[in-house]
Amino acid sequence: MRRKKWIRTVNLFCCLCIITPMLTGCWDRLEIEERAVVLGVSIDSVKSDHSQEEEGEVSHLNNSIPAPNKSLIRVAVQIALPGRIPLGPGESGGGNGPAEKTVWVIDVVGHSIDDAFMNLQQQVSSRLFFGHLRVIVVSESVAKKGLENINDYFRRNPEVRRMAWMMISKGRAIRFMDATPKLERVPTLYLMSTLDEGSRMGKFPKDYIGIFWSNLSKKGQEGFLPYVELKKEQNIEIKGLAYFRGDHLVGITKPLEIAGYLGIKGVNPAGYRVFIQPGDASTAIMTNTTHRKATTKVQIKDNVPHFTITISVELNIEEKLSENIQFNNPAILKQYEKKQEEVSLKFYTDIIKKTQEKGSDIFGFGEYVRGKKPSFWNKNVKSAEGWQKMYKDSTFDIKVSMKLRRIGMKAK
Repeated sequence: MRRKKWIRTVNLFCCLCIITPMLTGCWDRLEIEERAVVLGVSIDSVKSDHSQEEEGEVSHLNNSIPAPNKSLIRVAVQIALPGRIPLGPGESGGGNGPAEKTVWVIDVVGHSIDDAFMNLQQQVSSRLFFGHLRVIVVSESVAKKGLENINDYFRRNPEVRRMAWMMISKGRAIRFMDATPKLERVPTLYLMSTLDEGSRMGKFPKDYIGIFWSNLSKKGQEGFLPYVELKKEQNIEIKGLAYFRGDHLVGITKPLEIAGYLGIKGVNPAGYRVFIQPGDASTAIMTNTTHRKATTKVQIKDNVPHFTITISVELNIEEKLSENIQFNNPAILKQYEKKQEEVSLKFYTDIIKKTQEKGSDIFGFGEYVRGKKPSFWNKNVKSAEGWQKMYKDSTFDIKVSMKLRRIGMKAK
């Protein structure tokens, strides 16, 4: 009897030891009101000498612990105001006055990203929290100098989600933090939804910050980011692809050339429309790409990679610019298909040549060489720098097939 009682006591004690740690889960809690929730970050270069006066000696001392000899950058953040963020669709829509502002924008200068955030934390009572960071906007001038420091800081920060968007801005990036779009009370959410919906509609490939970092780390591929511009009505236009060589911005495409990247990669859905005219202006029609399929094969010819790209595209006719055009004749449809094949062939070729000139393989052709021809890679390429040089000399054979499937509800 005593033995059973002793065993029961031991079992109870073990259960208490197991349960006790689970009851301490809130010991280090931090209420949301005690955090400064950062929704968006912008990064600009600084030209004015007066910015030295803005900088506080928070992470360095000019006399004993000097700062690195680097030019200053201006970092602005959008901080959510507690109780002002809309919680449902009934509360959406643009604000009409200062009383309805949902975010607080504050900017500082620093020698690096961390230095700037240290200066910012010195001015904000609550701890900066990046768990809800959605958008990082970097000015074109900063991107041309290189994103090494920016990538390093945000990749090391465990609070930053890999589903956030990084983008390159035309002009000053801080303007995107102060924007007041009419369709959304939180500017960063409008920026995020512009790119998210653009991906769903086939206007832009999915290129979250995690994907960008992954591409940068590959030996046979370079990264790219959306290139955006703030228009006069505070709306955002996706102006093209900003493509990189390593961490440095080297080129920007036109908006329609985004469709060229999507076509070469075979990304769906397709969301771009183009004019096609086999003759004069009276024969012009507008076609809409609905589906793509692309395959890439690699061979080694004369000790240089040769790629064969086969692209199949399905089209719909969206409109015709003249009532004289008739689509009830299959020969006419074939004529338009052939013309669009000719135009598309030059279109895809020009995009690849543009990236070859900069040594920026955003398509990942180098990864095909690494995967399919490892012995050639190990002997002749070896590194990311080696592929940047060899990509310029690579040759391409592009085959394009167009199929007009639908002509709309009206045939005549």
